[in-house]
Amino acid sequence: MCYLGSMDWTLFLLFLLACAGAAATGVLFQPGKWYETLAKPGFTPPNRAFPVVWTVLYILIALAAARVAPEDGSGLAMGFFAAQLAFNAVWTPVFFGLHKMKTGLVIMGILWLAVAGTLWQFWQIDVIAGLMFVPYLAWVSVAFALNASVWRLNPERAAAR
Repeated sequence: MCYLGSMDWTLFLLFLLACAGAAATGVLFQPGKWYETLAKPGFTPPNRAFPVVWTVLYILIALAAARVAPEDGSGLAMGFFAAQLAFNAVWTPVFFGLHKMKTGLVIMGILWLAVAGTLWQFWQIDVIAGLMFVPYLAWVSVAFALNASVWRLNPERAAAR
């Protein structure tokens, strides 16, 4: 089991860089006017919360991966990690760039499964790394509900795309 003091910080920085790649889609495909005009549920977080939450989550995600990656038998866990990061990166351009709410919901569902799988696999190798994924799974659960609600509340906009 890895402790923060003995963690390979180069590995952490590489995983943080990978997370930054996924985060870059949020910079390239911002919500914009289209999203502002959509009907949204009452539980929609304020816009200013998103960069703060994602920064914390990406740091936790990178720390968790850096703890698990060097451990024996981490191949499946790291496969789940790569899958969740890929679906994380794809959702933003699909939802905000292409305005595909239903496709975004499907991607978000797959992302949720990939995050849950990563959490479970990480937990098997390093409980602390697994716990670091709990806030991410909670946030993706909110994001799934938000995506579903926006799709449901805007049937004419969803049908147009």
